[in-house]
Amino acid sequence: MIRHVVMLRLVDGYDPGELSAVMSGLAALDLPDFVGFEHGPNRDLENKTPDYPYGFVCSFADEVALQAYAADLGHQALGARLVALCGGGDGIMVMDLDV
Repeated sequence: MIRHVVMLRLVDGYDPGELSAVMSGLAALDLPDFVGFEHGPNRDLENKTPDYPYGFVCSFADEVALQAYAADLGHQALGARLVALCGGGDGIMVMDLDV
């Protein structure tokens, strides 16, 4: 199982409606072995990541499924919208955990 963890450093004045639409779009992706999606605000209870107020986690059966997600045109279009919400690719932190 691969957990694809994405943290977002949203720009000041970002559009919450656009963020919600992108999250809905990601949740609706119909891809083989894409087995879970969760998102929400970062509560940052340890005060380690205050610059990343929002994030999401995708679960994939294996690395092949994650690669299919990465290549999916729907995902890529949603990802471009996320990049805009974060002021560029540097505003997105990604970790892929083998669990």
